[in-house]
Amino acid sequence: MNSGFQSMYPAVALLYYAGLLLFALLGLHPLFLVTEIAGLLALLLLQGQGKALLRGLPFMLLMGVSVAVLNPLFSHRGAHILFYWLDQPITLEAVLYGLIMMTVLLTIFIWFISYNYTVTTDKFMYLFAAAAPRTALLTLMALRFVPLFQRRLRQITLIQRLRGVDVRTGSLRKRMQDGMTLLKVLLTWSLEEALQTGDSMTARGYGVAKRSTYSIYKPDRQDKLILLVLTLSGMIALFFWLQGYGTLEIYPRMKSMDFGWQDAVMYGSFCLFVLLPAGLEGKEKWLWRSSKRNKYPSAILKKTGTRSMSSRSQ
Repeated sequence: MNSGFQSMYPAVALLYYAGLLLFALLGLHPLFLVTEIAGLLALLLLQGQGKALLRGLPFMLLMGVSVAVLNPLFSHRGAHILFYWLDQPITLEAVLYGLIMMTVLLTIFIWFISYNYTVTTDKFMYLFAAAAPRTALLTLMALRFVPLFQRRLRQITLIQRLRGVDVRTGSLRKRMQDGMTLLKVLLTWSLEEALQTGDSMTARGYGVAKRSTYSIYKPDRQDKLILLVLTLSGMIALFFWLQGYGTLEIYPRMKSMDFGWQDAVMYGSFCLFVLLPAGLEGKEKWLWRSSKRNKYPSAILKKTGTRSMSSRSQ
């Protein structure tokens, strides 16, 4: 069941995630990065995606910690030397920059989990298929291949294991041969299905004439209001960032973290941008569980066609 932010107009979700990705890559400030992670985590938990987050947490921590550890070992820039390791200086600036890069990497990983749950394939096609149908289709197919290959490889591995083809046992040469066998089966299966898909699309006349489109997404007043608020808050935060506020300069010498009124205004706009979807999701959860929900039209599923409990998905 879709509710809250997931049932919003697709352009709202696209603007939100595009802004989050832009701020994560540009605003290398620990306060802003931690706030963005908190907003994404709150949104994921309210959407019931805690298990998906836990499944990917070991990989995310492994990659993030690796970046944090390797940066001071390979980058020796900075004026504040903490100690020497193998006759190479370990600087405070390199350590802090590694921690910030770790936070950026964690933010992007969590961003992908939330994006994949909220922006579904039909929303993506609705936004881009009319302007560039082939590009949108190719993009979706390319993104689809990664999880598809993983599922197929697990199936092939289970079947081939009954025939003695197992990359976990035997000598190194045997495991390499078994791995190549699994890869050959995977590629053969995928290429054969791609040919069948292409023949089916050609037989159905794909690309012969301009396609007609049908949309189930219609923006209402709340969609337009949220889109306006996200646009204004994002533009305010971006404007102050272009003026040099909300940044932390580390190299070549770390500067003090001054926080003036301009930084406060930028941070307030940034918080509004980041936390608004989580607030919408929390509002829907509260309206549904509240004993006084009969007083709120958006919580009455049978009386009105509202977002609560995904009237749009009906």
